[in-house]
Amino acid sequence: MQGFLYLVPAIVVFVAFVFYPLANSIKLSLYQTDLFGKGQVFVGVQQYKDIFASGDFGRSLKITFLYALYTVIPGIVISLLLALMANWRLAGIRVYRMIFSSPIVVAVASASIIWAMIFSPAQGMLRYILSLFGRPPVNWLADPKWALLSVSMVAVWRGLGFNTILLLSGIQSVSEELYESAKLDGAGPWTMFWKMTLPMISPVLMFLLVVSTINALQSFGEINILTQGGPAGSTKVVVYSIYREAFFNYNFGFAAAEAMVLFLIVLILTIIQFGLMERQVFYQ
Repeated sequence: MQGFLYLVPAIVVFVAFVFYPLANSIKLSLYQTDLFGKGQVFVGVQQYKDIFASGDFGRSLKITFLYALYTVIPGIVISLLLALMANWRLAGIRVYRMIFSSPIVVAVASASIIWAMIFSPAQGMLRYILSLFGRPPVNWLADPKWALLSVSMVAVWRGLGFNTILLLSGIQSVSEELYESAKLDGAGPWTMFWKMTLPMISPVLMFLLVVSTINALQSFGEINILTQGGPAGSTKVVVYSIYREAFFNYNFGFAAAEAMVLFLIVLILTIIQFGLMERQVFYQ
């Protein structure tokens, strides 16, 4: 009973902000709603059938998975390189660590505005860099071919700080005695990285892969500020589709059904990731 009392505050928070909204969303997905989001007509699973009958949701889901592909693995790889550099024993390395981790304190709105100026085809930094190589300017956010990749670059940059801090802490937790023993046995830097560092930080890598995938599938802020799902729907991910359906079309029941489908997709992918990766994780 004493242990349960210690858990009561956390349980209250979870019930209020997780379980009740989840149950309410499930209920709402079974109703057609009025303009204020109140259930009016019970339609059962008809809205779920409409989701899969509509090609728009399938296209949004495809774009969401493509967005996750552009952001998750590149973000982890770049963060791992920065973490390895931040672990070097150099004068002033603390300054570099602070610089590498700085994106973690930048809000999504601020980051989006900064990158919108960088992407500007008239005066942006990328336009200047392309001009140095004699290349014409690219309309990064208005061209369907480049828009999703451009938004993905913003998401990767925003995630670098969090990923780098976690990976650096994992690298620094590896005992120096292991590296010294490996050097005595003739192991080179690549062998030590591949055979020692990666296995020892595999729990951190697994955590980042799962969390980054969930965040990518639920991404909204950058897309809402930079492209609003355009151009021509090329960046209309599932969460932005839910947002448009609820707050522009006022079809809250259908939006709740889309949210439940996304929830199940995220849950299934997370279970699959744990099942496939946990066997490869080395717990010290």
